[in-house]
Amino acid sequence: MTSRTLPLSSNQLAHCLDQGAGEPLVLIHGVGMQAAAWGPQIAAFAQQYRVIAVDMPGHGQSTRLPGEPGLTDYVAWMVEFISALQLGPVNLAGHSMGALIAAGVAIERPDLVRRLAVINGVHLRTDAARHAVVTRSDELATGRVDVETPLQRWFDEGTTEASLVEDVRSWLENVDVQGYADAYRAFARGDVTYAERWSEVGCPALALTGAEDANSTPAMALSMAAQARNGKAVVIPHERHMVNLTAPAKVNAALAEWLGTTTN
Repeated sequence: MTSRTLPLSSNQLAHCLDQGAGEPLVLIHGVGMQAAAWGPQIAAFAQQYRVIAVDMPGHGQSTRLPGEPGLTDYVAWMVEFISALQLGPVNLAGHSMGALIAAGVAIERPDLVRRLAVINGVHLRTDAARHAVVTRSDELATGRVDVETPLQRWFDEGTTEASLVEDVRSWLENVDVQGYADAYRAFARGDVTYAERWSEVGCPALALTGAEDANSTPAMALSMAAQARNGKAVVIPHERHMVNLTAPAKVNAALAEWLGTTTN
């Protein structure tokens, strides 16, 4: 696996893991994570595809965005990153915050996206859910990082392999606090940014989530898939927010089917 850093505009650096050869598959992780969070997908798909897992701005080894970036700033950054790869249109998959970014790229720059997959994405939260996530965002802005609460939301620690929980705990504990807070602010307020534009998604679109994900709900996945012109929803039973780690075989099977769909 190759570790690469690409220079972008305004002295921004984008770090990624790059493995395999073939049609490009670009992966965007969620808030507080890093490219390595796609480990099971990199291992599975690098045998047939060129898999590029990128560190989101302010995460891993990618530099932060200036000021107080919103979701559209992360989308613009991702557009620049994909363009810098010089690979033409890519298969683009995102998890959680990465799903919001991926959808934004597919809507703003459809020429860059061959297929779109949103995994545990959010879409038009309820007022109560929005209040809760904005409150968490405001707490992060003070520099207070609560690791245990997201782990409790994301995993059933009684049934999840302990090493997976510890990997995620380590990523959360070692994230750049300002980069985490910046991304969470955009994530908390970004569920409405492209929500009314899903009908513009013309490429094959997969919306996948866990049946027990209380924040990226099955209803959200079904709604996004229904609005896309060529959408499909997949809900994996008994799973929560980190479904790509806790149910990799099922997620990879859905992604393989998605990657096999015909594009224009």
